[in-house]
Amino acid sequence: MTQTERRLYLIRELLREQPRYAGITVPAGEREQKHLLRSLFNVRAPEPVSGEFLAVQDAYLQEETRRKGITDSAGLKPVREGVYLWQGDITTLRCDAIVNAANSRLLGCFAPCHECIDNAIHTFAGVQLRLACARQMERQGHPEETGKAKITPAFNLPCRYVLHTVGPIVRGPLTPEDRALLASCYRSCLELAGREGLQSVAFCCISTGEFHFPNEEAAAIALRTVEAFQAETQSKIKVIFNVFKEIDHRIYRQLLGAD
Repeated sequence: MTQTERRLYLIRELLREQPRYAGITVPAGEREQKHLLRSLFNVRAPEPVSGEFLAVQDAYLQEETRRKGITDSAGLKPVREGVYLWQGDITTLRCDAIVNAANSRLLGCFAPCHECIDNAIHTFAGVQLRLACARQMERQGHPEETGKAKITPAFNLPCRYVLHTVGPIVRGPLTPEDRALLASCYRSCLELAGREGLQSVAFCCISTGEFHFPNEEAAAIALRTVEAFQAETQSKIKVIFNVFKEIDHRIYRQLLGAD
């Protein structure tokens, strides 16, 4: 199958699953097809799927990521001992684990083509990720608590695992509780990574997007928490601060003395 054939197969299979989508016409253009496919991935419930579908999906997603370009964390240079800064798409980073800024349902973002990191990670990991999260949440029996962390395989991402953490939602002036909960996200992920024997973890800018945590304060808390964890535990886990926006890149460079 070519990449176009895979994309069309996946679109038709996902449309076939849901009778309410029967009136949707598959667009002719590649860009429009990709938009439709991502939308269908995003809204799909965590339900079983055939082995044939997974084989085609996995081949498609892995090729898409290959075309975007994969960055191997082994080639990154530390800014400080055990601490790295990397600007780019976290779904293309090869390391032991990346951190997903999740919501309390832990099922990913259901908004079609939303620009949040939760949406991107679930899209390019494949439908298996939502299924894995759904199984964990069913066993847990209640929404994920803010500041905690869970681990799943990464499926079609170049990393091995995804650490899911729910950051605090800032609804007004920043509070001591907001700060403590954000610090807990970073510490919970590092503790979980340590228990799992992981050697590298890439953190996104937790809570700074849709959850409205001020970028500068969030970065300061992230760095402070990581440094305290490393000092207390003598952890050798490679910590990568992943930034996507230029504002966050500038903030972290200043905090790390990289300017």
